[in-house]
Amino acid sequence: MKAACVFVMSAVLFMFPALCAGELLKDTSEARLSNGLKVIMLENHKSPIVSFQVWYRAGARNERTGKTGLAHMLEHMMFKGTNKVSGQEFVSTIYELGGEQNASTSHDYAAYFETIASNQIGVPIDFESDRMSNLVLRESDLRTERMVVLEERRMRVDDNPPSFLLEQLEAAAYQAQPYHWPVIGWAEDIERLTIEDVKAFYSNYYKPANAFVVVTGDFKKDDLLARMEKAFGGIPAGTPVEQLFIQDPPQPGERRVIVERTAQVGSLVIAWHVPNLRSQDSYVLEVIKAILAEGKSSRFYDRLVRGALVLESNVDYDLTTQDPSLFYISASVLPGKDFNEIEQAIYEEIELLKKTPVGLRELEKAKNQLEADFVFDQESIFSLGQKLAEYEIALDWSSIGAYVPSMRSVTPQEIQRVASKYFTVQNRNVGILKPTGPPVEQPSQTAPKPGGGIRDKSIKLRASGVPDQIIP
Repeated sequence: MKAACVFVMSAVLFMFPALCAGELLKDTSEARLSNGLKVIMLENHKSPIVSFQVWYRAGARNERTGKTGLAHMLEHMMFKGTNKVSGQEFVSTIYELGGEQNASTSHDYAAYFETIASNQIGVPIDFESDRMSNLVLRESDLRTERMVVLEERRMRVDDNPPSFLLEQLEAAAYQAQPYHWPVIGWAEDIERLTIEDVKAFYSNYYKPANAFVVVTGDFKKDDLLARMEKAFGGIPAGTPVEQLFIQDPPQPGERRVIVERTAQVGSLVIAWHVPNLRSQDSYVLEVIKAILAEGKSSRFYDRLVRGALVLESNVDYDLTTQDPSLFYISASVLPGKDFNEIEQAIYEEIELLKKTPVGLRELEKAKNQLEADFVFDQESIFSLGQKLAEYEIALDWSSIGAYVPSMRSVTPQEIQRVASKYFTVQNRNVGILKPTGPPVEQPSQTAPKPGGGIRDKSIKLRASGVPDQIIP
């Protein structure tokens, strides 16, 4: 029986009752400005708040060898101001109006967000249209931000053994795909980036032809479009940059990466190449993810955590990537435990998926959990806009309507078929972090959690002088 749509009520200012998939599609529309800029809109007048989001199809996948980290560097530079508005004025104005702002870069996109009182919607419209076309890029700012990004990389990756392991594993797993390099970039590439590189990337990608805007919350569509036409409509469309669909060739055999670092606990990551939203198999993989690791009644929690083999275990899979990605299983290994024993226990659970049909009760529980997560992901106007944008990046925003019915239709036989097709030895990538020397206090030494992104899907703003604001 299909679970009822969940409604979420909250006293938090930025939240309102979540929408079922059907309501979400019914209430969402799109329009094009005169220069072709797509605007995706969802009106909801339950709170006097609006989230304004500008998304550029200009992530790390659009970089090239030797110039990695460029998309993320430009994100930092986007907060340095224009001839009309200084970077400090941009930030302080939003906060003085009681709003929030942030930005993030992933392999697939760079995105800029403002959440603000609806009667102030003109402020982010003016700011975002201004920096889409009039950004001032200075050599002095690049020198400052290069140091900031290198420090960010040191803290996030170089001094974080699980993240370092993940970076090494992905560099081995991906060969043709640009997911091979990290979003933040290789340190040597960050050091060699020039202001000419940043200007060229901005000129090529930060145009209406390679962008779209998502607006959710309390606004009137006709009024919004009139304001946006006035602010954005005069910006030249630019030439759409070809966004190739890039897929690694079939992997010819297992790849293994072993990293030795000073760490409190060991880490194990196993990843298989799998399809994304463009394939119906993606919904089956979503259900498998829930069966294996959703909650304390999941198979991995029972076998690995309760069995005292690992400190924690996680499964992560993102179906809204532009190119096919990986299905990850990760574990934080308790001191003294045998990596081979843990690895074998994981493979035994995977083989069980292939050979024994999942029981209907367990399957229904997994689907209920996925649908609840899907609904709760829409509980704020910001997260609702973000969800629409992620589907737009991967395929089209309207494809979000297929998630619940497609996931609900998954059968035990499909789980067996998909598990057998992708979870093979030949298609497998294994990363092992072996702690060396006396353990020292390190940040975040546990396995990355699904939702936080075992693959560093996005990097939040860390520009110098700009508060690291996380929108609710």
